[in-house]
Amino acid sequence: MSNYQNPQQYERNTPQMFTMVDPYVYQTLLTIVQKTIVVQTSEGSIRGALVDVKPDHIVVDVSGSPFFIRTQCIVWVKPE
Repeated sequence: MSNYQNPQQYERNTPQMFTMVDPYVYQTLLTIVQKTIVVQTSEGSIRGALVDVKPDHIVVDVSGSPFFIRTQCIVWVKPE
């Protein structure tokens, strides 16, 4: 019998996707869209214009190149 014929086995093997959302960070970042910011991540810092904010990531424009940064990787954000 294959896994597809047994619904319980199929549900157990199906990957579940989830993301952690920090609603306070999300709401605060929405107030500074289009401002120049410095973002410290676990990999280093990025300076540019905050273009877009989503619950799981932000988009920072650095000299015409978009950088997509996962919210979970953000250590701090400083508006300039």
